[in-house]
Amino acid sequence: MRTTHTTHTIRTTRTPRRTRMTRSATAALAAGSIALLTGLTPPTAQAAAADTVHLKFDKNPAAPSDSRLSVVKGAKVWATYRAGSGTTKNECATGRGWLPNGTYAVGKHYRTYNGRLIKGYAIRLADKVCSDGRTKRTELFIHSEMTVNGGQGGSEPRKWTDTNPNDFLSNGCVKLRPEEIKKMFRLLDRIGWPKTLKVTG
Repeated sequence: MRTTHTTHTIRTTRTPRRTRMTRSATAALAAGSIALLTGLTPPTAQAAAADTVHLKFDKNPAAPSDSRLSVVKGAKVWATYRAGSGTTKNECATGRGWLPNGTYAVGKHYRTYNGRLIKGYAIRLADKVCSDGRTKRTELFIHSEMTVNGGQGGSEPRKWTDTNPNDFLSNGCVKLRPEEIKKMFRLLDRIGWPKTLKVTG
């Protein structure tokens, strides 16, 4: 008697590659949504935040020429320098009021800037409309008092004198000691240059 064997072919259904990719993307999006809902920051965002460098200028209403400019990377303050801004606390006073509060975009930085009033080490800041909603503050920098090559001149405004607190005053820019702005440039060369400046006070 002949026995007949029946062969069964088992087919494996494979998920198309495009479908797998779509599912992966959906899962990643869902994970990101959960992180936002639970208040957790995705690891990549945490790493980016930890690497972000910005400047912070804390104005001192009691003594404007004794304010502070800090270099911050992530949550760590790397350095803080004495700084001043303006000759009056009226932030809408063009050419003499201190820097208005808010966040500024940080532009180019220079070691041999050759402006009419500002020379040497300088960092360009974006224009800012002050608290009256109309007056725009322009030509804003972080700078010091020095010659175009970073040296000291024989008289104002190219000569910094530590015994003269007025050297920290400006037309509205943020002003540091010559040696400290140079030190800050070296630090920023090492840890990264900031994109923003936050002004408070």
